[in-house]
Amino acid sequence: MTHDHDLVLRPTPAQKEAALNPPPGRIGGDLVVETLAGLGATTVFGLPGQHALGMFDALRRSDLRYVGLRVENNAGFAADAYGRITGEAAPLLLSTGPGALTSLAALQEAAAASAPVLAIGSQVPTAGLGGGRHGYLHELPDQAAAFRGVVKSVHTVRTQSQIPSAIAAAWKSALTVPHGPVWVEIPQDVLLAEARLPVVTAMDATPEELPPRPELTALAAESLSTAARPAIIAGGGVVRADASGKLLALAERLNAPVVTTFGGKGAFPWEHPLSLQSWLEDRHTTDFLEDADVLLVVGSGLGELSSNYHTFRPRGRVIQIEADAGKLESNHPALGIHADARFALQALLETVEDRADEGAEQRVRELLAKVRDRIAAQELTLEQDVLAAVRRALPAHAPSFWDMTILAYWAWSAFDPRGANTMHSAQGAGGLGYGFPAALGAAAADPTRPVLAVSGDGGALYSIAELATARQYDLNVTWLIVDDGGYGILREYMTDAFGRPTATELTRPDYVALAESFGVPGVRTSPETLEADLAKSLAEPGPSVVVLPAVLRMFAPTHLGGN
Repeated sequence: MTHDHDLVLRPTPAQKEAALNPPPGRIGGDLVVETLAGLGATTVFGLPGQHALGMFDALRRSDLRYVGLRVENNAGFAADAYGRITGEAAPLLLSTGPGALTSLAALQEAAAASAPVLAIGSQVPTAGLGGGRHGYLHELPDQAAAFRGVVKSVHTVRTQSQIPSAIAAAWKSALTVPHGPVWVEIPQDVLLAEARLPVVTAMDATPEELPPRPELTALAAESLSTAARPAIIAGGGVVRADASGKLLALAERLNAPVVTTFGGKGAFPWEHPLSLQSWLEDRHTTDFLEDADVLLVVGSGLGELSSNYHTFRPRGRVIQIEADAGKLESNHPALGIHADARFALQALLETVEDRADEGAEQRVRELLAKVRDRIAAQELTLEQDVLAAVRRALPAHAPSFWDMTILAYWAWSAFDPRGANTMHSAQGAGGLGYGFPAALGAAAADPTRPVLAVSGDGGALYSIAELATARQYDLNVTWLIVDDGGYGILREYMTDAFGRPTATELTRPDYVALAESFGVPGVRTSPETLEADLAKSLAEPGPSVVVLPAVLRMFAPTHLGGN
């Protein structure tokens, strides 16, 4: 009798040759890059530092492509976008202490957005591990502790033989749903020591699947099939699972209107007759969803932004499909189905019955008309014109990356992404500086399409150094900077709350001259010429900057009791 645990993989002739005759000059860092290549990685992001030099020296002996950024946090944002675009784990190589810690804000965004980032950092020499105060450069009592509250898993290496297994385990963790960032740390002396182990030729780190429990999907299908007014909220989990096609098929079978969260932009066709679009920060939409007798929530935890700042109070039955068990019923009682969105939607498609509803499309039209009327009453023509100009200038299916800025807040609700997995923002964690470095990561992932980055002037200053990265690697990114001379949204918040803003005004550099000093073409535009200038920049290869001096306003919120 043969048991599974008796089976072993026999080496191929090439693997045997590599084991018996490894090339000379290998060190611990080579085990890192060999493992990454064996797992299927092709591109790595990062920034070198003293303790990490063993990894970076090994890069020149590998076929991995290295994209180096100027700030670790920006390197993390680039890896985040690469992971979102490709669905692959994006390696991020960092150094110890300040270098590692500078990446934390980016890793928080990756965690919030379920972006698979494989961060590999160095550590002080092995003798310094364990909290002893030896006075090594960059020494921390417990560096890994800084990451445990941010990433999915932490893996600490102490010997070279642990490197392949630790990285493979981290890779598997990053790509097991819900995707997310992981942290591996390796001491300096382990990375620099001569490698006596054979070349790492192949690794198996297949992610675990997360199918739904059939008794739960059977109950959910029955509830949806017999509902009088079903509705669907589609979150980022649908996009991450590449399940937008299954969502469309299910919505059409049920005649159920669909609204997408800001993280789920593109999960459902914008102009579809059942599309409620993304107007979640609108009381009319909130009322519509509250009126559903059965509400299917797929790939969303119904957090602050997705619930109109926790004013949403569903009156019907909620069915929640979520890969992150911690988000199940975290905000509302529900039939919680812990599953990957793709598998769960497929199970529902196989079990729901077709549901007729001649009034569903009319209810959608009426809701969207109410939203349009509310916005039209606020005299926000400039903002709508600017957003429309961006949409017309951006080629269909070209990805866009939005920083935390007023135009992005408009885009969350009002921008048609024209495809799944094309519009991304930092709305998960809400940190500044995401747009441009993330766009660089997307351009590295797919150089065949132009990429748009959108920032305010405040967010732009977080990542202006990455103009050098864009030029060095000739990445095809057009950066739209909306310059209002300050932190525009905070200016509005403070004025509304306190009558006047404080600490929101910024000295304005000449962004066009600044871009040109990096060898990146720049143009100053206006609302009237924005479409033409942006389209021209997007059509030309390589990086470019378009600066729009404009003070934009947000539409009035509805969660504070207004309408």
